[in-house]
Amino acid sequence: MFKFLGAIGALALSSTAATSVMAAEAAPAAKPTVVLVHGAWADGSSWNKVIPLLQAKHIPVLIVQNPLTSLADDVAATARVLATVKGPVVLVGHSWGGTVITEAGNDAKVKALVYVSAFAPKENQTGNDLIAAFPKPPALSTVAFDSEGFTRQTEQGVLENFAPDIPKQDARTLFVTQGPLAGSTFTDTVKTAAWRTRPNWFVVSANDRVISPEMERMFAKELNAKTTVLASSHVSLLSHPAEVAAVIEDAVATVAKEQ
Repeated sequence: MFKFLGAIGALALSSTAATSVMAAEAAPAAKPTVVLVHGAWADGSSWNKVIPLLQAKHIPVLIVQNPLTSLADDVAATARVLATVKGPVVLVGHSWGGTVITEAGNDAKVKALVYVSAFAPKENQTGNDLIAAFPKPPALSTVAFDSEGFTRQTEQGVLENFAPDIPKQDARTLFVTQGPLAGSTFTDTVKTAAWRTRPNWFVVSANDRVISPEMERMFAKELNAKTTVLASSHVSLLSHPAEVAAVIEDAVATVAKEQ
């Protein structure tokens, strides 16, 4: 009798173990974490329209708050966020944030890069080098310097050049919340361009008045990036959040398949 009951118990345990294994095999793999890096004359809130769209797809999202004091400082801020993530990362940069992810993206956790109206420099290539190679964008005429060498966009610059395709009150809020960028960052350079060894996505803003759209197209071609062109100002993440989120989701899906 005891042998019979023991056999029944062993069978039940075996069945439970088999069920657990099958459940583990059937469970979907965790999605990569999206880490969003903001650009110059902005802060992390510039991603506020994209974040809920990603979260609605159950994609983990984290934000980097760049100090905007130097490339090294912003890369360090990004590295601190990356250190909190256990799995693979899709690293996304807007504007100056593109330079940041080009260096910070060398972290082994980063499996894909997404550039949104962004810089994507080569090694030892400065922002000044890139800007000088194309017609001067209108936003550079509305930059104000403070006594410490930090730059800001004037209110007129935000309304007319930085974010002309979002509601004016929203643009005025951007003016108030913008993060000043150290002027010295225009001479900072990356040591190793992460886009050389990772798949890339690029969102070109066809109506950009901060970064030349021609420059963005050049980057997209050099990176062999999967490219989306939007009829947008520099802040496509605010004026076209659904389209920008869709590009990020595509990168997430691609990385998830490879895990």
